[in-house]
Amino acid sequence: MRLRIDDLTQLHAPDRLEYDTLIDVRACAEFAHDHLPGAINLPVLDDAERAQVGRVYVQHSRFEARRIGAAMVARNAARMLEGPLAAYPRDWRPVVYCWRGGQRSGSLALILQQVGWPVRVIEGGYRAYRRLVVRALYDDPFPAPVIVLDGDTGTAKTALLQLLAARGVQVLDLEAMARHRGSLFGRQPRGQPSQKGFESALAMGVAGLDPSRPVVVEGESHRIGRIMLPPALWSAMQTAPRVLVQAPLSARAAYLARVYADIAADPEALATRIEALRPWHSRDRIAEWTAQARAGAVAELAGGLLAQHYDPRYRRARRSVTAGRCLDLPDLQPQTLARAATEIADNLQAISQVVD
Repeated sequence: MRLRIDDLTQLHAPDRLEYDTLIDVRACAEFAHDHLPGAINLPVLDDAERAQVGRVYVQHSRFEARRIGAAMVARNAARMLEGPLAAYPRDWRPVVYCWRGGQRSGSLALILQQVGWPVRVIEGGYRAYRRLVVRALYDDPFPAPVIVLDGDTGTAKTALLQLLAARGVQVLDLEAMARHRGSLFGRQPRGQPSQKGFESALAMGVAGLDPSRPVVVEGESHRIGRIMLPPALWSAMQTAPRVLVQAPLSARAAYLARVYADIAADPEALATRIEALRPWHSRDRIAEWTAQARAGAVAELAGGLLAQHYDPRYRRARRSVTAGRCLDLPDLQPQTLARAATEIADNLQAISQVVD
């Protein structure tokens, strides 16, 4: 039985599609690159097996490739039934998909159907889902009014975004989706997702928005690490009203020392990252910063980086806007940020209606 997905909002509520588990039967590398949200990976052919079948298909014959592939699929399906699928009850409702909704998903579906489970295959597979993502991010206009939470580096914009979400405000945390904090020091231990993986997360976030309410995003460049923002969102951000968060340099430096404590815990790694700034700064300045990193003088280092690197560049790059409002914070302590988030949330509609 085929399952057709015509809208990404369907994937927000599995009950609407009447399934319990979404199974991606593609190879591990395909799944890691991108997959439908909420899917688990049970490959009917692993990466090496898929490559082997492909070589036989090209170098010998389609029949021989199918014979070898069928034997591999049968062995892998047996391991699934004896392992990860062994505990599922009779009324379990799986949905499976592969690249195009063809042989790989059909092979496992046939076996699961013979067991007695009411299995369905996603029509068009991952390719059909990917077309919906592309349509949402590249073809359609951005669906909700945008407000940009702007400000110099270290003004706790990410923390404010999280506080706004806790107050029921619509937000898109782009840095969380990109798994990067948006600067030279922003790399995360897990690394960034693929561009397609980021776009899947973003498209699902966009699909869940109420178009009648504004959505707040953090001010970014068109690129977060190596992830590019889709043009519809980037265009909406460029023309959106902004909340400009400001705080004293000392407060921002102290805040960065707290939130980047994980990076500061490895002085040599921190010094190595500072070396990447050498093309823009003198030898003496780089030496001063690396010495501070190795000495654990993190607040002093953060203050120097803000004053001499990030602030000048950020202010030159920032588009000149007067829309929205300026939010001057005396410090970046939790209680101050909580009050600021409440103020933004209470004035969100008024801010969103400001026009240049």
